[in-house]
Amino acid sequence: MSKIVQALLTGIFFTFILDFFIFLGIKLNYIDFYEIDLYYNILFADNQNIYIFSFFSILIGFIITYINKNKITFSTLGLFFFFAMLTLIEPIGYSLGESMFMKKNSTLKDKKFTFYGDIYYEGRTKITFYDHELKKTILLNKKDLIK
Repeated sequence: MSKIVQALLTGIFFTFILDFFIFLGIKLNYIDFYEIDLYYNILFADNQNIYIFSFFSILIGFIITYINKNKITFSTLGLFFFFAMLTLIEPIGYSLGESMFMKKNSTLKDKKFTFYGDIYYEGRTKITFYDHELKKTILLNKKDLIK
């Protein structure tokens, strides 16, 4: 196996581990906080950004494979893991989830009603929405909404 392929595969492996902890923190501290019915696997798969993932896979693979100074390699990886683990702390995981998923002061319309409030999470087929007038969280089908 060439060294370039080895670097890429190593980077992908370590980036998946980092992503696991980032999305675990979001799941525990944002998704579960709002009691959104969402499996971790769907959260992980639907919200991967291929460009960011590719960048970090290449970067981490390069660092591990091509830099022969163990202190630099371990320090850099340790820093990446430290920042990924920070999402397990409740306020940090919540803030990251909020910045990724919450859309404040949104207006959604279906055939009968207009909803004013905050989008907590927009999934594949449903939107978890907090309605300011009803003062409760409701689940809306995307196919029923008028654009």
